[in-house]
Amino acid sequence: MNIAQNTAARHLLALAVFASPFAVAAADLPGWYVGANIGQSLAKIDNTRITGSLLGNGFSSATIDDDDRDTGYKFFGGYRFNQYFSMEGGYFDLGKFGFTATTVPAGTFSGSIGLKGVNLDAIGRLPITDKFSVFGRLGINNAQARDQFRSTGAVLAGDSNPRKRDTNIKFGAGLQYDFTEALGVRAEVERYRINDAVGNKGDVDLVSFGLVYRFGGVMLGAR
Repeated sequence: MNIAQNTAARHLLALAVFASPFAVAAADLPGWYVGANIGQSLAKIDNTRITGSLLGNGFSSATIDDDDRDTGYKFFGGYRFNQYFSMEGGYFDLGKFGFTATTVPAGTFSGSIGLKGVNLDAIGRLPITDKFSVFGRLGINNAQARDQFRSTGAVLAGDSNPRKRDTNIKFGAGLQYDFTEALGVRAEVERYRINDAVGNKGDVDLVSFGLVYRFGGVMLGAR
């Protein structure tokens, strides 16, 4: 009996020794994931340029009211090569931004821009604990800018609905917490470099929160 018990114990110990690394490594295996974020987008509107353009066209003064915040969201999918590196692509909608300028002689000039497109990012990830990690991203975005311009009184607008699609860089950083191997949450900040449809360049920031689902992971309550 002692010999049998000792043999069984050795077998169980050997199984535990060999199984443990595979159990730990399971969370770090390569795999696909999808997710979605929603948050607030913030654009920087170049009031100095707008004012300069109006004054250069004969107006004596202009006051500008900005609408520089909106709701932004994105859907994404990616492939995690290991616990440190992923590639991620997706679709984003940064919302709509605008301004209204009131001029002397009497008139108004207003403009708005809507921004949406696709992106491809490389992501570097640094695990802090088994569940908590920080990450940074660097990539490109291809965004379509849809501008609209309207005028009243003494102001005359040119092309009222110009559109343009262009490719620029984007980058960001964030935090991720994994409830399980399959399900996690993210908080992140991103900056998109954008060209509008009339030759201006600027940045739009997106501060967002979202969910990540990893295929092949273990959900809470799974058996």
